[in-house]
Amino acid sequence: MGLWSRGLSFPNADQMLAERLGVRTNSRLINGDTARRHSAVWACRRLRGDLISTLPIDAYRMIGGLEIEVAKPPMLVNPGGEKVNILEWLYSTQDDLDGFGNTFGLITARNALGLPARIDLVPVESVTVRVRNSELVKYLIGGREYEPSEVWHEKQFTKAGSHVGLSPIMYGALSISSGLSAAEFAANWFNDGAVPTAMLKNTAKTLKSGEATLVKNRFKAAVANHDLFVAGADWDYKMLAVPQNQATFIDLMSYSVVDIARFFGAPADMIDAAVSGQSITYASISQRNLQLLIMNVGPAIVRREAAMSTWLPRGQRVRLNSDALLRMDPETRQKVISGKLADYSMTNDEARALDNKPPLTDEEIARMHLIYGPPKTAATPTGAKA
Repeated sequence: MGLWSRGLSFPNADQMLAERLGVRTNSRLINGDTARRHSAVWACRRLRGDLISTLPIDAYRMIGGLEIEVAKPPMLVNPGGEKVNILEWLYSTQDDLDGFGNTFGLITARNALGLPARIDLVPVESVTVRVRNSELVKYLIGGREYEPSEVWHEKQFTKAGSHVGLSPIMYGALSISSGLSAAEFAANWFNDGAVPTAMLKNTAKTLKSGEATLVKNRFKAAVANHDLFVAGADWDYKMLAVPQNQATFIDLMSYSVVDIARFFGAPADMIDAAVSGQSITYASISQRNLQLLIMNVGPAIVRREAAMSTWLPRGQRVRLNSDALLRMDPETRQKVISGKLADYSMTNDEARALDNKPPLTDEEIARMHLIYGPPKTAATPTGAKA
């Protein structure tokens, strides 16, 4: 059953999420399941899912032009009920978004404000989106119809006029197919013998069919356990090299991995894929993660924040704390904190809280002054009295 029902007014609707039905390229069917078997597809989806699902999540409310943190509602702790925490829920939904462009769930409970209080996720493969005259009218899940208000539907990679998101798998079907074909060839070459692995030739006479089979069987029996094979002067044994046009599967695999990384918006080097002729160096882990945040997962984080903010009362919003991606090395971190203390943009208590330490007591402060002397006078901030 396709995500889009047949006969819709939207043109090429079936093709928009063709991985649900599968994209056939050169006799190979590419869908969400077969594509996931490619190591690069799995690595990209895992990387994005791991990063986004493990970001600290908080709720804020605007008060006097400032965002003030408020208590997290149950939906930001266990959105799928007591047995499904926010980490698992976010990973599952991000994997669906990256793999299919959509994620779906049934709203099985609401709070006193009518906002979702529980969302039970459903497999993307079981969902059909029904559209009439360009308007979303129904969801069909597992053979049962649901009103749009009963379904949680989050999407990414959207196209104007479409009620579903797009999937990078569909667009990358050709490249993914090449990678899978190359992997299949490699397996056949080393395991099943895609071409003869060697040639045993009698230089003295031409063998009849029965004689050739007998010699082959005896030879195979001798070398099966890496034993020695003893032959007379009239036998030549020759290892066959991989034909050049088939040996290119090595280069093909490398190209395919990098190409797939582009489709999923994941840096190739972060999934251990070599980029030919390119050397990427970063001054620190912080710079590397900053590039990852800005160019790759940042937009997905913003979209997810906007979607989950609809769970909260008006005036409140969800924030995925992306600062967790920018963990600095100890030396850089200390320099940043010292600079903030010097320009009064951070207090000592806030700095200690970053290390999960309580504020210093008056006795501790007095003891530190006695041992180290009074603190050095910092520059007076603009607008403050000396």
